[in-house]
Amino acid sequence: MSQRAIRRVCVVGGAGFIGGHFVDRLLASGATEQLTVYDNFSSGREWHLAAHTADARLKVIKGDVRDGEHLSAAAQRHDTLIHLASNPDIARAMTDPSVDFDQGTLLTHHVAEAARRGGVEMVLYASGSGVYGDLGHREAAEDHGPLVPVSTYGASKLAGEALLASYAAMFGIAARAFRFGNVVGPRQTHGVGFDFIRHLLDDPRRLRILGDGRQSKSYIHVDDVVEAVLHAAGLATEAFAVFNVATGDYVTVTEIAELAVEVAGLPAGGTQFLYSGGDRGWKGDVPVVRLNTDRIRALAGKTSAPRGRPCGTPWSPCWPTPVRGGSALDRGPQPPGCLPRPGRSAQRGVRPGRRPGAAPVAGRVPDPAGRRRRVRRTAPGWLRARRGDQSARCRPGQANPRRGR
Repeated sequence: MSQRAIRRVCVVGGAGFIGGHFVDRLLASGATEQLTVYDNFSSGREWHLAAHTADARLKVIKGDVRDGEHLSAAAQRHDTLIHLASNPDIARAMTDPSVDFDQGTLLTHHVAEAARRGGVEMVLYASGSGVYGDLGHREAAEDHGPLVPVSTYGASKLAGEALLASYAAMFGIAARAFRFGNVVGPRQTHGVGFDFIRHLLDDPRRLRILGDGRQSKSYIHVDDVVEAVLHAAGLATEAFAVFNVATGDYVTVTEIAELAVEVAGLPAGGTQFLYSGGDRGWKGDVPVVRLNTDRIRALAGKTSAPRGRPCGTPWSPCWPTPVRGGSALDRGPQPPGCLPRPGRSAQRGVRPGRRPGAAPVAGRVPDPAGRRRRVRRTAPGWLRARRGDQSARCRPGQANPRRGR
C-alpha cells in the first residue's frame, strides 16, 4: 500500500467548526511544514484558530472562494487542499434554491481550478450523506446507485464529487470525497443538539422539534472525522475515491431532545416537546440515514504516513468494529484534553431520569436488518460535555445557522 505524505496543506473553510479541528490536528503533527487557512469568515470564527497564532507554520488568508485568482494564488506551493467550504444552512434552500449552487457547486469548481493551477497534488472534499437521497432504512455503501438526491444541498455535493472525479481523470489531481454523517463536537456552532440546548436555556418549559422526532441518523465526533480523512488520504491509491465516514449506530431527534433536557439540568418530564408534525423537518430533509463504513474500515491496520498519532488508537478510524454490548470507540486512553468520544453504541441516549455519566443501562434497540441487539445507553460525550464547554455558546454577534440534522 503506497503512502502519500501531507506536509503543505491549504484548508479552504479552515476557520469553521470542522476546519478548526483540522488545523488543530495538522499543527499537532511535526510532519506538517506549512498550513494555510483560506476563509471568508462568514460562518468561520477567528477564535477557532486562536491557539495557533504563534505557530509560524500557520498562515491565515481572508478571502472568498469565488475569487478564483486569489484562491489559486493561495493554493500555490501546497501538496494538499482540504475543501470544507459550503452552505451551512441546508433548510435555507426552501426559500433560496440557488444558495447550494452558489455556495456549493460553484465553490467546488473554483477549488478544483485552484488545485489545477496551483499544482496541488490532492484534494480532500467534504461531501455528505445527502448524495444518496432518501433510502429509508437501507444501508448505503459508496457504490450504491443511482444517486438521487432529494435536496439541492445533496445535489450540490454530488456535483462537486463529479467535478473532482473529472479533474482527477483529466489533470492527474488525486481526489478523495468523504460522505460524512452528522458531525458533532467542541466548538460546534449549529446542529440539532446545539440548537436544543440554546432553546432550552431561553425557555426550559417547552422545546419545538421539527418533524415527528423519529428522524434517525448517525452522529460522529469531529476528531474521528479528521482522523478518518487524514488516514484515508494517506492510503487510498485510486485517482478518485469515495468514503463514507460515520458511526454504525443511530439516534433519534427525540432521544437528542431528552438528552438536551438532562444536560441542561432540567427535571425529566418538565419540558413539553412541541412537534411540528410530518416524518421530516422540512422538504429535502432525509429522515433516516444509514451509511455502510466497510470501505474505510478496510484500511484498519494499514499504516499511513506519520501524523503524530499511532494507527489503531481508540480515537482513530482504524479501531476495530464495536462488539456486542459496547463500543470499541469508547475504550482505551484518549489524548489529554480530548472530550469523550460519542461511540457507536453510546449515542442512543439515556432513559428518562438518568443523569449523563451514570452507570450504563442495557437496552434493546432494532437494527436495519430487523434483528434486535443489546447496546449500552449512556449520554454521548459530545452532548454531555456541553454544560462545561463555554465555546458551545454563541458569542455576541455570532450567527447560528441551522444545519440539517
